[in-house]
Amino acid sequence: MASAGVRAGRELAEVTAPRRRVTLLSVPLFHATGCHSVLVSGAAQGGTVVLMYKWDAGAALRLIERERVTGFGGVPTMAWQVLDSPDFDDYDTSSLTGVSYGGAPAAPALVERIRERLPERVPGNGYGLTETSSVTTYNGGVNYLERPGSVGPPVAVCDVKVVGPDGADLPAGEVGELLIKGPNIIKGYWNRPEETAAAFVDGWFRSGDLARLDGDGFVYIVDRAKDMLIRGGENVYCAEVEAALYEHPAVADCAVIGVPHDVLGEEVGAVLVLRPGSSLTGPQARAFLRGRIAAFKVPSHWWFRDGELPRNPSGKILKTRLREELLAGQG
Repeated sequence: MASAGVRAGRELAEVTAPRRRVTLLSVPLFHATGCHSVLVSGAAQGGTVVLMYKWDAGAALRLIERERVTGFGGVPTMAWQVLDSPDFDDYDTSSLTGVSYGGAPAAPALVERIRERLPERVPGNGYGLTETSSVTTYNGGVNYLERPGSVGPPVAVCDVKVVGPDGADLPAGEVGELLIKGPNIIKGYWNRPEETAAAFVDGWFRSGDLARLDGDGFVYIVDRAKDMLIRGGENVYCAEVEAALYEHPAVADCAVIGVPHDVLGEEVGAVLVLRPGSSLTGPQARAFLRGRIAAFKVPSHWWFRDGELPRNPSGKILKTRLREELLAGQG
């Protein structure tokens, strides 16, 4: 019979032994996340990549159990859909060591949801663009738990800064455009010299994203510059409103859009997809947001959908199409 020391040694070896990385690839390979962040990094580490032909939360759970997947993600909505699936408890997800995502704003409430459904797993949130080979910043582990609203500090090869409309650097806490520099940045757009010239300033790539930095250099993405709407002269960052809506336990998915208004220019509109068995009305949602965000940011128009919101193959919401569908016939 093995001694206590031998047994302890074996137990320690089991705990500390490296585990093979098995990643569920839930976005297309033509997407920078699928190619660079999952396929290339997985191959470099000698891991396994499990391919999905088309995203489906139920199929994802089946693959996680069958292939003993250690990590999955995609865009934040994909993580939400797996965690909120009514079949979640029917599958063995014990192989998972973490959930990482990016490509779209992630509500801080998602961190708590991961801790509820997958305790002791490591959540991660990354930020990048196709032009940055998918990676610019990453927030994981304790850092993410402490700063769930941040996409993290820049990765080792990247530098970032936030500038104002005049191009001057802004101090920590102020919102401006995020600029990025690093060896992973594209040299330019193929046969598009004018767009290339507009995208770079003194060697820095203009992301087109509105962001702020904290005192420790962690990046907070406020919104896409073009996704921001202006209500009566006040800036409304759609991602901020969406993050507040995700805190409601009935909200499974949401999108905030601008609704034309003769006097204010735009009003705030919200489209909600509710979790199965949940109920919520516009007035109830407004009451929930009161005190969480400024009054002028609270939506005046509400839509509720039974099906999923329209998305491109990468999982990002097609807000232009959604706005056209909802506002057709108005005016």
